[in-house]
Amino acid sequence: MSEHSRQQVARKAGVEVGYVDRLVELGILKPAEGDVFSSGDVRRARWMQSLERAGVPLDEMAAAVRRGALSFSFLDMSAFDRFTGLAGVKFHDVSETTGIPLELLRVVREAFGLSEPQAHDYVREGELSVISTVELQVRQGFRPEVIARWLRVYADSLRRIAETEADWYRTEVVLPFFEAGLTEAEMLEAQGEFGSQMAPLTEQALLAIYRGQQEYVWTKSAVESIEGALEAAGLYERFHRPPAVSFLDLAGFTRLTEEGGDEVAVDLAARLRALVRRSSQEHGGESVKWLGDGVMLFFPNPGDGVLAMLDMVERAANDALPPARAGIHAGPVVFQEGDYFGRTVNMAARIADYARPGEVLVSQEVVETASERSLSFDEIGPVTLKGVTGEPRLHIAHRRG
Repeated sequence: MSEHSRQQVARKAGVEVGYVDRLVELGILKPAEGDVFSSGDVRRARWMQSLERAGVPLDEMAAAVRRGALSFSFLDMSAFDRFTGLAGVKFHDVSETTGIPLELLRVVREAFGLSEPQAHDYVREGELSVISTVELQVRQGFRPEVIARWLRVYADSLRRIAETEADWYRTEVVLPFFEAGLTEAEMLEAQGEFGSQMAPLTEQALLAIYRGQQEYVWTKSAVESIEGALEAAGLYERFHRPPAVSFLDLAGFTRLTEEGGDEVAVDLAARLRALVRRSSQEHGGESVKWLGDGVMLFFPNPGDGVLAMLDMVERAANDALPPARAGIHAGPVVFQEGDYFGRTVNMAARIADYARPGEVLVSQEVVETASERSLSFDEIGPVTLKGVTGEPRLHIAHRRG
């Protein structure tokens, strides 16, 4: 266990020495002989200040601790060792020594879910690991906007992971402890012990899944590079076709959830996600984002996208979900921050809006690029779509035979 002086606790926690003194007087911090503090004390000082800023009175917390109704000793447990304090270096110093623009360093702080720092603010110890990566990217000539997008995608994705963890931790760990009759202080101790066991395992699982996703994406990229090299050498000829974007939603979703309440909404959404995940993976696609009662998907091969949409519509009916409908369009897209943009996306959304329950509607561009013999298309003629110039030709997709 690390030992810290009163001044070190203040610096690492980002508080004044006088604030540490006050926490000692209140009995929230209890230094060992020789006025020595622990890493848990650093965390307690930081958390106390955060709680105060959130409107929780410090004196009342201290009184609850003295009566045994509240305890912060769980912050000494190993699960919390990952929450580091402030380093002994300021943002403007890091910018000067690494060559990283100050604005980009501010995005690093933003990625940790914290407010924008000033140039004279201290960097957090955990941020130094990210800064090392950014420094290499800057030296390599990465554009600042690309690095910022990367950081924000990491932050958005990992925040969702952390929020999901916090939700199941509350329902599956904390609430059962209360239901078993534990007091607040006893619950905090018990959940801290469980968290110390669980935290390294969840990190292990997170890293394993991340590496699996990396292998999938890197393999796909390698295939494209190898095909390009063979094509340039005249040894292979690829069939060049635009990718496809599709939208799928459930008809009557809003009405059903209004009638059945939140539990029905959660159940329908979970079943739809499982269905979409299974069908999109089987046909080489990926779900890009969820839109309440529906989903946007991307497929490198338009024909695969049509097959996947037909699967999803059929499976929705077989799984007793509300009728599904889908729209697909093929064309160029712009990829940015894990999302796709452009006219192709807008057109696919409009086509999906035009589709009837149980129907997969596709554009003429999809028909022209989908070479799968198992598909057939019935043209419904030029139609007028809201927000779309002209009258695109649409077709209803079917399985042949």
